[in-house]
Amino acid sequence: MHFDQEKEMKTLREVQTSSQNVFDGEILHVNLDHVSLPNGRQAEREVIRHIGAVCVIPVTENNEVIVERQYRYPLDRVITEIPAGKLDSDSEDRLSAVKRELHEETGYTADEWTELGDFYSAPAYCDEYITMYMARGLHAGPRALDEDEFLDVFSIPLKELVDEVMSGKISDAKTQTAILKAARILGV
Repeated sequence: MHFDQEKEMKTLREVQTSSQNVFDGEILHVNLDHVSLPNGRQAEREVIRHIGAVCVIPVTENNEVIVERQYRYPLDRVITEIPAGKLDSDSEDRLSAVKRELHEETGYTADEWTELGDFYSAPAYCDEYITMYMARGLHAGPRALDEDEFLDVFSIPLKELVDEVMSGKISDAKTQTAILKAARILGV
């Protein structure tokens, strides 16, 4: 499949005509933008700006994955996720960030790191860009949780996680994507 990016930008691009900062938080920055549409009409876009994030699927030598259960306030429920976190700055090296997050949340370090790719978590209204990694050659150690983090960490076979993704038991997008990519790479 081939797309002509230059042609698409001419025919599909929306051009910002103004922007108003609505909220400027620690993690999220919300703008109300006015744009000119390809047909010349005007529209509003509510946009969440995010510094970016990383996530990791840590896989043991027995093809078990280190995952965590965490309460997510917006959902009012506990869900299964892979370790992840936001960048500390827009210039932070993503591999360094993911190594930090794996250690802080699980206590594990790894000898091997494979980048699995990137994705936008919600491109209709947010520019959050997440880079996924797989970690192998794991070594257990003490966790270094932030004072506001509460996580239950455990291991589960990768094959079982794939089944849970396919049955709808795992609802987190980054976790689903990384699990399926890692399973494909590892032939599970």
